[in-house]
Amino acid sequence: MQSKFENLEEVVTESSVWETFLDFLNLGFQFGSEDNPINITVGLVLLVLIIYVITTLILNFVRRIYTKHLPKTDRAKFNTVFSFARWLIYLVVILIVFDSVGVNVTAIFAASAALLIGIGLALQTLFQDIISGVFILIDQSLHVGDIIELEGKVGRVEEIKLRTTRAVTIDNKVLVIPNHLYLTNSLYNWTQNGISTRENITVGVAYGSDTQLVKRLLLDAVNSHPDVLDPKATTVLFTDFGDSSLDFKVVFTVSDSFKAQFPKSDIRFEIDRLFRENNVSIPFPQRDIHIIEKPKNT
Repeated sequence: MQSKFENLEEVVTESSVWETFLDFLNLGFQFGSEDNPINITVGLVLLVLIIYVITTLILNFVRRIYTKHLPKTDRAKFNTVFSFARWLIYLVVILIVFDSVGVNVTAIFAASAALLIGIGLALQTLFQDIISGVFILIDQSLHVGDIIELEGKVGRVEEIKLRTTRAVTIDNKVLVIPNHLYLTNSLYNWTQNGISTRENITVGVAYGSDTQLVKRLLLDAVNSHPDVLDPKATTVLFTDFGDSSLDFKVVFTVSDSFKAQFPKSDIRFEIDRLFRENNVSIPFPQRDIHIIEKPKNT
């Protein structure tokens, strides 16, 4: 008989503990309007945390499986886009959980509409940067190592992130470029077809100069530089009869477009030396000035 009472007491004790635990899970608060109340309880918070952990484990498993055989550069791009997509997945999962346990999701949006609008306006540029970063990573219009020109600034791309792109200029200065600028401005990719580019130098010589001699001197000055590729492709163009000079342009290919200013400077020094040795002069601009005297008042 005593044993039966002890078992009954254990059942009653376990039942009371369970009821206490359920009461604890139901603790919370309520806000919102009377027609659309929003109840936040301890149980709901615990459920959201559990779903968050499970979702994180699943997403990490999918990421590891998908990136296992990807090249290093593609893996970095996928991880960047994935880090943005996972927050959208978290948001969708949480909303589904809220709706499943009876929380009125519409009421949540209605209660926070003004706040969401304010946040959206404040973060408009941030969202533009993120969306632009996703486009850059997906269509592969830009890669690490590319030399780009944007708004008159030239730099070599060192890192592409979801919001910004980091580039280093020839002066070793860091350019942090918001990604939305790629959608609103013209971007020049100097190395889309390789790091070598066609460069040119213009020069004018005095009227009466031997044009064939000028052509030969320009070819010699360019093709003697070690950074110039394929001397046979170097071309001299007689571009115009200028106001004060005969204008020429020499076109050539350099091995590294990012440092093109240095071989171009060396070639200009060589052109000046060869012109001096061969008595080819570079004229000053000439202007005729007519002075008109006003008649004196009589």
